[in-house]
Amino acid sequence: MAARWATSAVLAVAVAAALTGCSDDNSPSSTASKAASAAKSVASSLASQASSAVASATAKAGSALASATAEAGRKLDDIKNGTDVKSDVTLGSPTTDSDGRTTVKVTVHNTADSTKSFAVQVDFKDSGGKLIDVSVLTVSDVKAGASADATARSTHNLSGTVKTEVSRAVRY
Repeated sequence: MAARWATSAVLAVAVAAALTGCSDDNSPSSTASKAASAAKSVASSLASQASSAVASATAKAGSALASATAEAGRKLDDIKNGTDVKSDVTLGSPTTDSDGRTTVKVTVHNTADSTKSFAVQVDFKDSGGKLIDVSVLTVSDVKAGASADATARSTHNLSGTVKTEVSRAVRY
């Protein structure tokens, strides 16, 4: 939507520039001046609308991320008799799959003396460290002393450099 407004603003400025160049005596005519003024006003209004739309979309995305993060926390909090094992989880390097989603290999190591399952929250962050997505995954039935792999996948396409980290890990 912002791209449409930006295109309209460029078109309005181009029309104004063309009209300004149509004067016979190399000075702007009254009509061309008015057109240029109107085009600047339209461009300013469209830029303002685009800025508002981007701010609104950003707020909605932030709200959705906050909701997803809270839900992830609730899922991990609901695990009874779990042990914090963040240090028993390692992540590979993030990649982008064929659907455009960011994925990362998650390896859990079961240091307990019996078969256990793991719930892991992986945070996806931009290059500045800002949280941009959250994934919670379960790795079930990992034998005592063994390791198991799973894949965390972003919920939507992420752009730019994406970093991942284990936010929480619970063995149960």
